[in-house]
Amino acid sequence: MPEQNLTPEILTAALQGLEAQRARLDAQIADVQRMLGARPQKPAPAAAPKPKRKMSAAGRRRMAEAAKKRWAAQRHKAEAATKAKETTAAAKTPRPKRKISAAGRKRMVEGSQKRWAEYRRRKAEAAQ
Repeated sequence: MPEQNLTPEILTAALQGLEAQRARLDAQIADVQRMLGARPQKPAPAAAPKPKRKMSAAGRRRMAEAAKKRWAAQRHKAEAATKAKETTAAAKTPRPKRKISAAGRKRMVEGSQKRWAEYRRRKAEAAQ
């Protein structure tokens, strides 16, 4: 970058020009916000950031105890529901497993063979 001879007068003039541009832009932004019905934004003060809030050990302990209490209640509720399901399932007698008869199986095989034969016949007709 070439060395530039920047005098305080040039820098002051540049600063004034930039501030004038910023003022013009702020006015235009306010106009657009007014058209949208928004409140004009005020520039945020350049204050120091707020210090981070710290929680005491006692506060953290109370929160941990409350969380444990909530989870224990949830776990107890889930266990009660599981036990209720087990008792209702145990009360029902299991049904014997259904088995297909030899005649029923034969009908299924014949139907499948018939469908495949029809499929192959149509495929052969389409190929000719």
